[in-house]
Amino acid sequence: MLLDCPAFYIQQFLYTNKHQKGGLAVLDAGDNTKKMTLIVTKGTLDWAYPPFILGTTAAAMDVEVTMFFTFYGLQLLKKDLDLKVSTLGNPAMEMPMGGMHMSMPNIMPVIPGVDRMTTTMMKNLMKKKGVASIEDLREAAVDLEIKIIACQMTLDLFEIEQSDLIEGVEIGGAATWMEEAAGSDINLYL
Repeated sequence: MLLDCPAFYIQQFLYTNKHQKGGLAVLDAGDNTKKMTLIVTKGTLDWAYPPFILGTTAAAMDVEVTMFFTFYGLQLLKKDLDLKVSTLGNPAMEMPMGGMHMSMPNIMPVIPGVDRMTTTMMKNLMKKKGVASIEDLREAAVDLEIKIIACQMTLDLFEIEQSDLIEGVEIGGAATWMEEAAGSDINLYL
């Protein structure tokens, strides 16, 4: 739901303060619209949040945003999401448990059921803390008119059909992203 999205609150703040004296200077830029592109390459639950949070927040601040999804990032555009958290390769990962923070050693993913357990714990923690779901953030991205591009080569490589993706996704290649990135003020690789 859009109301749960941090970008919604930013958008409401900006709408309220846009024309008031002392409002945010970036909003009075006129024709100098800021642009941002994001390349999204990861498809796990924990890696799904940064691009959508940054993208929706920027769009709510009147930044023109393009998100280019390639390789495993395409998973985030599928209609049916089944995102998981993996502790593999993430030695900094800690999970709050009973008032403490438990470190998750890299060996943990080889134990059957650990990824399922950490995913469930992360989803429960996010729900408890009122963090918007990825589905809600995707909806917010579409509502905020973020340009969402799926990489054609990766779609072909992984045999993903456009019908498998959410509404509002454009198809393009590396040249499409380069065109967008060349005119952007901010380019992020996530």
